[in-house]
Amino acid sequence: MSESSNKILVIEDDNVTRNLYLKGLEAKGFDTIGADNGLAGIQQAQKRIPDLVICDITMPDMDGYSVLTTLRQDPLTAIIPFIFLTGSSTRADVRKAMELGADDYLSKPSTLDELLKAIATRLEKQATLQYWCNIQFQKATKSVFEDNTISSAGGVGVGVGEASRREASRREASRREAFGREAMIADKSIFPCIPELKEVFDFIEAHYHQGITLCDVALAVGYSSAYLTNRVAKRTGETVNCWIVKRRMAGARSLLQNNNQTVEKIAKALGYQDVSHFSRQFRQHHGLPPQAWRKEHLH
Repeated sequence: MSESSNKILVIEDDNVTRNLYLKGLEAKGFDTIGADNGLAGIQQAQKRIPDLVICDITMPDMDGYSVLTTLRQDPLTAIIPFIFLTGSSTRADVRKAMELGADDYLSKPSTLDELLKAIATRLEKQATLQYWCNIQFQKATKSVFEDNTISSAGGVGVGVGEASRREASRREASRREAFGREAMIADKSIFPCIPELKEVFDFIEAHYHQGITLCDVALAVGYSSAYLTNRVAKRTGETVNCWIVKRRMAGARSLLQNNNQTVEKIAKALGYQDVSHFSRQFRQHHGLPPQAWRKEHLH
């Protein structure tokens, strides 16, 4: 078996069905792992770290819902794509599966072709998501690196005039001073005190001004985007993206009140690429565009 083959874990208590899927997947070039009950499936997932899990729902001792919940709580297995197989396809069953963080749901009896299509779709989506997240993270990292490069360029003098170096240093000092004041003003965290979400909120606090998204947060804390969204929403009533925007809005209020930077510079400092996008979000949260809000709240 090629080392590059995708590894698929099949958790199914019916021996005939499990072996049918395992043999069919092996014939298509997949590296397969079988488990005949939920507990064995969890142990195999944690030991082998498959690329995708296929799991029956109705099993003795531990059902598929419990398997999924356990895997989603373990950082090592939290983002593995998960497909349910079940003889029931009621709306309530589907909804429960999706709320727990399942990626897909197939009703029995399912043909091998149907299963292969579902697997291909999930693996392709996972690969695309990881690629997109890596690109976004690299962009954020590059932005921070370029800012630091500009601030340190004053002592190098490679093809840069003294006036330009002084201006770059002045801009960087102004930006740091603005963020210093904003940090002191926003010292009281806007985030709720929920221990199990502390890592999520700490990441947002440290990177909200770098243009981060749900995907960046999910990668940082080791969960799938869907699972993290559900987890945060259940505990706080708000989505991850909502908390990112709330933190940016808190920073925007402080910067608007306590320095004379333009709205464009403030938007950029908070991670917005488009000042119009920043202005729209600010107006949605405060009922006024940034400049009008600033006039009403000047000290």
